[in-house]
Amino acid sequence: MRRILVIGGGQAASALIGKLVAQGVTEGITLICAEPCAPYQRPPLSKAYLLGDMTRDRLFFRPESWYAAHGVTLMLGTRAVGVDAGLRQVTLSNRKVLDYDDLVLTTGAWPRTLPAAIGGSLDNVFAVRDLADADAMAPAFVAGARCLIVGGGYIGLEAAAVAAKRGVKVTLVEAAERILQRVAAPATSDYFRELHRSHGVDIREGTGLDRLTGDEIVTGAIVADGTVLEIDFAIVGVGIAPDTALADGAGLTLDNGIACDARGRTSDAHIWAAGDCASTPWRGGRVRIESVGNAIDQAEIVAHNLLGQDVTYEPTPWFWSDQYDCKLQIAGLNTGYSAVHIKAGENGARSHWYYRGDDLIAIDAMSDARNYMVGKRLIEAGISPAPSVVTDPATDMKALLRP
Repeated sequence: MRRILVIGGGQAASALIGKLVAQGVTEGITLICAEPCAPYQRPPLSKAYLLGDMTRDRLFFRPESWYAAHGVTLMLGTRAVGVDAGLRQVTLSNRKVLDYDDLVLTTGAWPRTLPAAIGGSLDNVFAVRDLADADAMAPAFVAGARCLIVGGGYIGLEAAAVAAKRGVKVTLVEAAERILQRVAAPATSDYFRELHRSHGVDIREGTGLDRLTGDEIVTGAIVADGTVLEIDFAIVGVGIAPDTALADGAGLTLDNGIACDARGRTSDAHIWAAGDCASTPWRGGRVRIESVGNAIDQAEIVAHNLLGQDVTYEPTPWFWSDQYDCKLQIAGLNTGYSAVHIKAGENGARSHWYYRGDDLIAIDAMSDARNYMVGKRLIEAGISPAPSVVTDPATDMKALLRP
């Protein structure tokens, strides 16, 4: 019996195991998960679950009984603490040692935290990574409470939207010149700045956090410009870092995550990786994509290759974010864009089309699913209509997809 060990508990782990089972593997799979529950969805934690629109049971991809019924051994609440690539063994937190024929690392990423020296270890200072984090912060979301959000990326903005909808008084600080500066064009930043301000969120850009204050529990914050705020809780959304500790300890090559080839194999022939922790070849370089779509696609490619099917992975990035009643949908990667062209949609919808020279490389669509789907398919097909055609209200967008 071939022994396949999977370490992780998120989207990539679930997709990998699901694909292996679907391909007829009914024994020899063991999932090692540090959390006390089976794999579940992460994106709703900062959106529907925190808002109370999604119950806990709906987070899980499959009930625990499914795993046993399909020959998958679950080792929950158990942390992998070391990998010996030479012996092909994984050491667990309970001191047990498991042998493997193939190991798959789906360890995800960790949220960056604030140093203890500036108040990062105070009570009621939260990050958003797992179910325990969401459950810990949920009681703080009461009408009239005062919240500071540190960081104007998608996680921070999603948390701000939930808090504002629950009646929390929100101040968000972003050290960069604008929110979403790392991931989006100024036009997209402008859209979401106005959206949040229309819901009462106090957004302060170009000024970060100096420190949080309080004895054991956070009670205040001093902003970099000297402003003093009284707060009841804080949420830190300053980015994530790939969880590469096990890979590093095993001597694997790291390059913005665990470096994999196009088949998901690491620098060790018997160790694979998928999801937020893994970087993959892309257009002459490497890319690590933090998205549900990537986690699913990359993990399923690994599953095929574990079975000897020799399938390569060509990323087609797509993302989404829910804020208030707006659904932001993104396709492609906008790295190196030279121009952004804005297309107005119906009922306030709009889309931002990123071009590098004459090439369409990405799209941000705000409550504009129709144009998003066209843009996504154009990018995947390598079709680049002229910007004047894309933004013309008279253009039949679906016709752009026809040969």
